Amino acid sequence: MIPAEKQFLQRNKLPDSYLESANRWFAPLVAEFSEALTLKSPLIIGINGTQGSGKSTLADYLCTMLGEHKLTTVSLSLDDFYLTRAERQTLADTVHPLLKTRGVPGTHDIALALNTINSLIEGLGETLIPRFDKSTDDRHLEADCDLVSGAVDVIIFEGWCVGAKPQPEAALAQAVNSFEQEKDANSSWRNFVNNTLASDYQPLFDRIDKLIMLRAPSFDTVFNWRLEQEQKMIARLAEQNEADTSGVMSEAQIAEFIAHYQRITEFSLEEMPGRADYLFQLDSHRQIISYAKLGCA
Repeated sequence: MIPAEKQFLQRNKLPDSYLESANRWFAPLVAEFSEALTLKSPLIIGINGTQGSGKSTLADYLCTMLGEHKLTTVSLSLDDFYLTRAERQTLADTVHPLLKTRGVPGTHDIALALNTINSLIEGLGETLIPRFDKSTDDRHLEADCDLVSGAVDVIIFEGWCVGAKPQPEAALAQAVNSFEQEKDANSSWRNFVNNTLASDYQPLFDRIDKLIMLRAPSFDTVFNWRLEQEQKMIARLAEQNEADTSGVMSEAQIAEFIAHYQRITEFSLEEMPGRADYLFQLDSHRQIISYAKLGCA
């Protein structure tokens, strides 16, 4: 085990066994991406996966191992481009109350995401990397964010709906769960989300050169994975001696929260595998059970 791998495991609180799986499934991608840089630089790699599927861990692994190839990398999360809590409140007041909750298309600052990527590509100065604090449901102050100097070789861009496509309009008529049926009876919220995904998000997703999908077995697994994330957040706050855990969700709150995501998640689980460049099928324990390389000549 090289020092970079050891630090990666410590950083993510992972057992040594993670490297066995990563070296089998993901190490070939590192070699392929390194070679691809001779044809196009920088390379933008998208990672799609449900909440708790391991996107941020994979992004860190790729950045770590590409760094061993003397490449400069930066990892961006779609989550870090959420609109501020005040901006989402304005949307809730003017468009639909459900837009107060972060997550769905329409609750991100897409212009900021594009500007950040463009700045990293141009590399003319320093690029501020926005970060979002889920425990406070708001952005970190700029003083607490990272700065990247110059251009980078690889941008890893991960998020639950990264690369997602909008649904056909006819599919929006029927509610997918009781949450939509009760809180979006006239379908205005889901139409807004779908239309925003179609118009604002596709130019951002079109910047992706290679799309990786970590495919959950079904939407039903998302609740347990999301609950694990909340438990990890509690542990992290405890380590940092943070007394304020008001942003941490209960099981009931998690169930309602992920209901916002169900429609797009289920559509992506069905539609995206046919066009993702790299498809990793997960089981309910997040173990990879199959792999297919698609869309690559």
